[in-house]
Amino acid sequence: MHKIGFFRSIQLKFIIIYILLLLVAVQLIGSYVASVLEEELTGNFTSSIDDRVDVLTYYLGEAFSKDRSDENSPSLVDDVQGIVRDIDTTNTWSLLVVDSQSRVLATNDHNMDDNVGKKTTLDTVQRALLTGTEQPDTLYDLENGTRIYVNAVPLLNENNNPVGVIYFESSLEEVYNQLENINDIFLRGSILAIVISAILGIFVARAITKPIKEMRRQALTMAKGDFTQKVNIYGQDEIGQLAETFNDLNDRLKHSYATIEEERRKLSSVLSNMSDGVIATDLTGAVTLMNEAAGKLISQDPEVSQGKQLLDVLHLDEKVVDISELQDSGSMIIDFSDEEQIFLLRANFSTVTDDEEDITGFITVLSDVTEQEKLEQERREFVSNVSHELRTPLTTMRSYMEALTDGAWENKEIAPKFMGVVQNETERMIRMVNDLLQLSRMDNKDYRLQKERMDFIEFFHHIIDRFEMNVPEGFQFNRDLPNQSYYVSIDVDKMTQVLDNVISNAIKYSPNGGTITFRVSKQRYQLLISVEDQGMGVAYDKLDKIFDRFYRADKARTRKFGGTGLGLAISKELVEAHHGRIWASSKEGKGTTINITLPLMGMKRRNRS
Repeated sequence: MHKIGFFRSIQLKFIIIYILLLLVAVQLIGSYVASVLEEELTGNFTSSIDDRVDVLTYYLGEAFSKDRSDENSPSLVDDVQGIVRDIDTTNTWSLLVVDSQSRVLATNDHNMDDNVGKKTTLDTVQRALLTGTEQPDTLYDLENGTRIYVNAVPLLNENNNPVGVIYFESSLEEVYNQLENINDIFLRGSILAIVISAILGIFVARAITKPIKEMRRQALTMAKGDFTQKVNIYGQDEIGQLAETFNDLNDRLKHSYATIEEERRKLSSVLSNMSDGVIATDLTGAVTLMNEAAGKLISQDPEVSQGKQLLDVLHLDEKVVDISELQDSGSMIIDFSDEEQIFLLRANFSTVTDDEEDITGFITVLSDVTEQEKLEQERREFVSNVSHELRTPLTTMRSYMEALTDGAWENKEIAPKFMGVVQNETERMIRMVNDLLQLSRMDNKDYRLQKERMDFIEFFHHIIDRFEMNVPEGFQFNRDLPNQSYYVSIDVDKMTQVLDNVISNAIKYSPNGGTITFRVSKQRYQLLISVEDQGMGVAYDKLDKIFDRFYRADKARTRKFGGTGLGLAISKELVEAHHGRIWASSKEGKGTTINITLPLMGMKRRNRS
């Protein structure tokens, strides 16, 4: 947030408002004082003149009413002029005494001596003679630019008839000069008061705006996530209460921010440690959030994907036209497979709504379902293989039983052969069912190994001897076994089953006259057991699959020799239950070697039960 200049600050506004209020007050007071003072000064001035005129009116009234029958008595003009000369009129006003015929009898202004004895035409005088009342007025002299107070006071006889008029003029400039001087003094005092008030206004404005500035700085600090500072409280007025409320708000925001931050860290930790990918988008489908798991699943950088359309990120632009369609789809399988490997993702879509239940965005959860799909495919293949393996002997048995039913049982040469086939197929199905039950128990962990301490070399010799006694002619057994004892903890029955399966396969898939080699060697904390034949071998890319259930490298030859296709699968489960490992190595046309490792007793080893 940018800094506010002084000329745009509330401090200047406070100062201006303060000065304007003061100016208005000064203006109102000045106008009122000037008006009252003007009225007072002019009133005093006119009152002083009127007092003098009253005295003059008294004397002139006696002069006008005096009996002039005596020839030796002075004339009216002489008496009037004498009275006018005797009155103290100073130089501030000029005086004319006019008789009833508008003839000037006397004046105190030497500039107007020429008018004595002449008639005057002044309107004010004529109105006074006519009405018998005073005619006060204030005139403005355009020539001199001065204001003049004029008045015509009638002289009345006993019958209240005007016998003359006293007309006078007096300049008001002295009064207005005094008023102007007073106004100048008041103006200077007002300016001084305004200057002092402006200075005081600055301090007052600073006192008011200082806590506001502190709250603004604190608000900026809070916006950065720092809630450790407090606003100073300078009083208990409204601003002080505002500062207290602001500090309380700071504490509440601190608590809320800490709660939100804790929830954000939890959410971030959850998103970071989730194996499922999470992608959040806005209403338009633009990506706003993607966790690392989602980036790894779709092989895209989460930061680079920000702002991209979800349909483009998930390569759904050809399947889905609009992002809103995902809301109805719920979930879908997205194929990210390439030429090298299968890779399938399940995308679950959900919406994000606000308080008014309006959609504001979408959440997409990605899960790797490749293994699930593989397992599902394997399950389907397993069911198919079981069905096929069971159907084959059942079909054979059905055919031979139908032949026997149709009368072949009466043929003493054919009937025993047919019954032998039926018996062999029945035993084959029984072996298959037993193998399936054993695998089922292994899958459900519904079995226990009855382990015992055993000298494996002696045990292995016993197994080989048993096969050597029943081996078809032409086969040779080569024993490369050490002469010392190696003790292992094994379930004798289960390990016998493993070795029987391995040796039986070696005999089945070896040509007549082949050699089967048996080897045992010590490798650190374990024994390595190998059974090598000289059979047809297995292709390199199929070696790991021969331990899968119902897998056969050569199905035609396997059916020729019989078997359920579960022997090596069962052997693998049993060896791993003994904390060992089984694998194959082979070269096509040169034979196959089955390798088994078992942990030695009394040795430290990993994963020992």
